[in-house]
Amino acid sequence: VQLQASGGGSVQAGGSLSISCAASGRTFRSGAVGWFRQAPGKEREFVAAISWSGGNTDYADSVKGRFTIARDSAKNTAYLQMNSLKPEDTAVYYCAVDLDLYGNRHALEYDYWGQGTQVTVSS
Repeated sequence: VQLQASGGGSVQAGGSLSISCAASGRTFRSGAVGWFRQAPGKEREFVAAISWSGGNTDYADSVKGRFTIARDSAKNTAYLQMNSLKPEDTAVYYCAVDLDLYGNRHALEYDYWGQGTQVTVSS
């Protein structure tokens, strides 16, 4: 599976951005998708995950109610809609695929990673 994240950019606090993760390969459809982020000087942290079917989602407390993860398996694409953005959301955002059906919050459990897309939120 090859993953290509896109859609990052710069936005003011309170604004919205949507980032996408396009995948190649059939494996994407049978794996969970996770979004992680890494800010300068910080460890990579879990943001959100969605199960293979799209029926189960999980969010970090810091983004719950503001971010929405979705997937379109017919298009081999996952999405992260980010609303009410805060300066502390500034980071490189990575998508990843976990061949386990339901995914989890642990980066080491994910099998494939995209290259990341920068999201910058200014105050």
